[in-house]
Amino acid sequence: MQFLYPGFLWALLLLAIPIIIHLFYFRKFKKVYFTNVRFLKEVKQETSNRSRIKNLLVLLSRLLALAALVFAFAQPILTDKKEINNAPKAVSIFLDNSFSMQALSSDVPLFDLAKDKVRDIVNAYRDSDQFQIITHDFEGRHQRFYSKENILSLIDEVEISPSVNLLSVAIDRLEQSLSTADADKEMYIVSDFQQNITEFNIDQDSSYQMHLIPLQAVQEKNVSIDSVWLAAPVPMLNQENPLVIKLSNYSDTDAEDVQLSLEYQGQVRPLGTKRLSPNTSVTDTVNFSILKPGWHEADIVITDYPISFDNRYKIALKVSEKVKILSINESGSNRYLKAAFKGLRFFEIENQTASRINYSDFIQQDLIILNEISNLSSGLISSIKDYVSGGGNLLVFPSKNISKESYNALLSSLGANTIISSESGAKQVGTINIEEFIFKDVYLGNQRNIKYPASTFNYTFSNFQSRKGEDLMKYRDGSAFMSKYRIGNGNAYICAAPLNELSNDLVRNAEVFIPMLYKMGISKAKKENIAYTIGKDYLIETDNIIRDDEIIYTIKGKEEFIPAQFNVGSKIMLDVKDQVREAGFYQLSLDDEEISKLAFNYNRLESDLKYYNPDILNDKYGDKSDIISSADADNLKEYISQAESGIPLWKWFIIGVLIFLGIETLLLRFWKT
Repeated sequence: MQFLYPGFLWALLLLAIPIIIHLFYFRKFKKVYFTNVRFLKEVKQETSNRSRIKNLLVLLSRLLALAALVFAFAQPILTDKKEINNAPKAVSIFLDNSFSMQALSSDVPLFDLAKDKVRDIVNAYRDSDQFQIITHDFEGRHQRFYSKENILSLIDEVEISPSVNLLSVAIDRLEQSLSTADADKEMYIVSDFQQNITEFNIDQDSSYQMHLIPLQAVQEKNVSIDSVWLAAPVPMLNQENPLVIKLSNYSDTDAEDVQLSLEYQGQVRPLGTKRLSPNTSVTDTVNFSILKPGWHEADIVITDYPISFDNRYKIALKVSEKVKILSINESGSNRYLKAAFKGLRFFEIENQTASRINYSDFIQQDLIILNEISNLSSGLISSIKDYVSGGGNLLVFPSKNISKESYNALLSSLGANTIISSESGAKQVGTINIEEFIFKDVYLGNQRNIKYPASTFNYTFSNFQSRKGEDLMKYRDGSAFMSKYRIGNGNAYICAAPLNELSNDLVRNAEVFIPMLYKMGISKAKKENIAYTIGKDYLIETDNIIRDDEIIYTIKGKEEFIPAQFNVGSKIMLDVKDQVREAGFYQLSLDDEEISKLAFNYNRLESDLKYYNPDILNDKYGDKSDIISSADADNLKEYISQAESGIPLWKWFIIGVLIFLGIETLLLRFWKT
């Protein structure tokens, strides 16, 4: 036991005063003589003894009352600490405000319960202490310390948020703030401690004391749409586009009759019911038909309650109104290319000569064809390299009379195999790679019925495995006829033979030539993002359409904001940070002109409703932190007060004063001598 004000204990010396008075108070008795003296002596002796006992009891009551009063003023405290610390405190609190905190505990949302616990923590400390609260939002105003009154106002303003971070990240934020505080440091984590986010380290020699307050909910069953993606690199017009949907069952029981549907253009298309085994994930592929070009928005939806934030997955995808093709020719245009693209309704071809190239047009092209150019200038090589690495598609048909050095300069810059020599003589293509996107799903049935191209002149290339080329078509002798290279975000397609029909009959093979051009025009080395995750996907990539530092992009949804933007080559990266907080469809605009649509979904990190209970937390972190049990959390304010200042006993001593004074009163009133 310790005393807050031990100086008052000197007042115990005052107990000597009533003792002295009692010892020196002599009551004189007057002698009266009667005839029966023996009888009177016995009466006198009995009365004197009873009076002495009464006086001693009254004295003892007064001494105890005075002693209890002195102890009450000294404020005794029962504590395990060697010394009571009255230094100011800096208290940092993490309040979990993620979606999982919407779960119920005894019909009360965990989040409401958590806010009450945080208020209890604050109220357990003194008005002179400083407080900080951090949530998953990591708001700027939460990065500093406040007085008790101001922090209580901030707690009232905290709401459920779609943001979710690992607890290790949140603790790092708390530690950074505490490191600047010149006071005794305390850290509190109020959370449901979901397993997916609860992994962190506690420094044994840290300058703060960590307290974990787990809040347990009734564990619910949950089925989630984890992700959705296109099986092909790009969506195609007037075709069945396969959408792959990943579903997960985060419970220990079967999930039966989970209804899956597609909402598109105001219509709901049922996709059947699914059954998922416990704690498993499955993928399902559905076909999605697009009948017109432009941007398209769709929702994939399941029916699952009560957890609903992950029941809907939004996607936004684009089929270009026009696929733009640029053919750079030695002289005039190639009539076979012109005829081929004329038959493709949404393709638009432009022809330029090698002597008059408009390099500024490159960024707008989906496919650039180098058609039998004899010599490639250094400017063209540099521009082509930037174009391909930025996401463009390049198709090269070499001339029969080329500048080998210029072509090899281009191929080397693209990381492709270089030209070694030329060959004359008939050669037949023997195989087509139908597993690669260009020819995948093009042919049905027996591939032997396809008429393969043949050439009478071709170039041979080096064959370095490090160049990572992929053969789309090979001659029967195993050498490459058409190869593909992935460079940055783009593709380069290199043909070993010229395009003219005297050297190559590819132009007369419509069943190979037409689908090849079509798929090359729409192909992408990097899949388009059809959806983004709130709090995870901060950067959005878009084309630098104007190449002007003064251009301003805006993103419009329920609210409009200007994202941070910076140039990366031919692209502009937009940083949305925490400005998108609600799942939905957003419009990306440039100078009030909509250029694309963006689909944002809530983070699925909290779909798995598995928690660490207090026992597991104690096993993992109990040796380095204080795990507050549910019983102690019910009286959290008292628990913290006692832990910080011990158990105050002065009230009991005041009660003792009253009891002893009451005993004295009873003795004087009812003990008749």
